[in-house]
Amino acid sequence: LGLDRLDLVYLRVGGMTGPGGESIAERFEVLAGLREEGLIRHLGVSNVDAGQFAEARSIAPVAAVQNQHADDMAMLAECEEAGIAYVPYFPLGGGGNPLDAERLGKVAARLGATTTQVQLASLLAFSPSLLAIPGTGSLDHLEENMAAGGLVLTAEDLAVLRG
Repeated sequence: LGLDRLDLVYLRVGGMTGPGGESIAERFEVLAGLREEGLIRHLGVSNVDAGQFAEARSIAPVAAVQNQHADDMAMLAECEEAGIAYVPYFPLGGGGNPLDAERLGKVAARLGATTTQVQLASLLAFSPSLLAIPGTGSLDHLEENMAAGGLVLTAEDLAVLRG
């Protein structure tokens, strides 16, 4: 990479089935040491449960949590309170979360946007701590995703989307 320091490094825990509940102290302490040496600017944790998140925070500051579900309200609330970014992976359902096409379609039609853009805009409107990182395979798709940041959802739109 040619960098003297990495801006953000995540400790990923567990597999695709979720965190296993094991202690992460030893591994996170190693990353914390690299942070203290100046090789890493910020630390994050990925695929963790509440206990592992608390354990990491007791060792070093945590800048971001990257878990699969955008609907983990307890974790999101804790991140909001602490000023920590919450970054759900598969934010558009790629991990198996079903999308409600009817509700998304209703709002998308009103805004002249795609359902994907509306879903991204709703994630961004949901919490100031929530960051969406949708995948893309083309510049056109990237531009479509970026345009979602300019959508303004009304309170009525959000009520429709949240059902």
